[in-house]
Amino acid sequence: MTRITATYDIETPLGLAQAAAVMAGEQSTGTFVRLAGETDALRERAAAQVDRIVPTGSSTTPSLPCRKTGDVYERGLVTISWPLGNFGVSLPTLLSTLAGNLFELAELSAIRLVDIDLPLEFANQHPGPQFGATGTRHFMGDHKGSLIGTIIKPSVGFTADETASLVRTLVDAGIDFIKDDELQANGPDCPFDDRLDAVMRVINSHADKTGKKILYAVNITDEIDQMWRNLDKMENVGATCAMVCVQSVGLTGLRAVRDRSEVLIHGHRAGWGLLSRSPDIGIDFAVMQKLWRLAGADHLHVSGLANKFTESDATVAKAAKSVQQPLFGNGGPAYLAMPVYSSSQTIWQFAPTRKLLGNDDFIYCAGGGIMSHPGGPADGVTSLREAAEAAHLGLSLKEFAAPGSPLKRAMDHFDIPFINLSNSEI
Repeated sequence: MTRITATYDIETPLGLAQAAAVMAGEQSTGTFVRLAGETDALRERAAAQVDRIVPTGSSTTPSLPCRKTGDVYERGLVTISWPLGNFGVSLPTLLSTLAGNLFELAELSAIRLVDIDLPLEFANQHPGPQFGATGTRHFMGDHKGSLIGTIIKPSVGFTADETASLVRTLVDAGIDFIKDDELQANGPDCPFDDRLDAVMRVINSHADKTGKKILYAVNITDEIDQMWRNLDKMENVGATCAMVCVQSVGLTGLRAVRDRSEVLIHGHRAGWGLLSRSPDIGIDFAVMQKLWRLAGADHLHVSGLANKFTESDATVAKAAKSVQQPLFGNGGPAYLAMPVYSSSQTIWQFAPTRKLLGNDDFIYCAGGGIMSHPGGPADGVTSLREAAEAAHLGLSLKEFAAPGSPLKRAMDHFDIPFINLSNSEI
């Protein structure tokens, strides 16, 4: 029987075995009492089963408020599996099962979904990323190397024409990738259609003159029917990258975009901290990135080294590597996506970012690292170009930077961040 497996980090006052049994029952055939229709045959066919329990520690106090109490709260990793027949390959039902009522159980004082293992049947129903890194380069005329990118800043406040004016500066400076901020979608002060028209006039004119097509990830996040209309508008003006806030539209919304899209899907994880910030409740990126890739994301944000948020460098490194790992073993499709680095990125983090992946299949987005360069955005782009070249040559920034160059001015302007990664993590 084909099964789906999930691993949880849990804490409980009732003992790991009892808590795991409650979890398996709650999310399959059982409830708080034995049901009349819960026959042995039905349980054999549909019940979840506890496959493994690994104790990891204990505490005398609960990590989260818990109605059921005890003298000791045991912590451990619990692996549970379900028969595929319970929910088929529906991603919303899968998520409701693996991350549903379990988070509300009184028997648990901590619960975090840390990994899932999906059978090949999911590949038959979900086509995954349409383009990935190879397709991204194709849209850009077979671009070589990593993509140097930025975010429209200020995040909101610009009109469509003001946005296009900034884009003109950036494309003239040699940027590869520009994205809307997640806060900018289709507000009355900068409507989607007006912004897209204005920006694409700049990008298409630049392509006609230079042959280089810059990627503009325009934020299409909206209701499903409006996202489809946005995709149609993109096709009319030659835009090639649709940004979707994957948390906001959900798996169904993301898949709806994938089914209608002929362009790259840039997955922004706005709101990610709600699921990830606490070690005692939530869902690991290792889980959600698999589901977002299944639903069709070509690019996925992973934060950045020495970022302004709460995630450690080790967490960012693990996330970045995960989207470049095959989704299915046993000869199944790889469904690889492109990691996108952002959040307080400057010239200093580029080399370690590239080193930890060991390849150039990533997008490196610097907002303030470009916009606040003392020489202006154009010099900000050039400084990152020079940092990328230094990394490719295996030279330090100090060895590579020429006196007075945009790179040297960036080195003098931006503080050197502390990056906390061991050699094994890189």
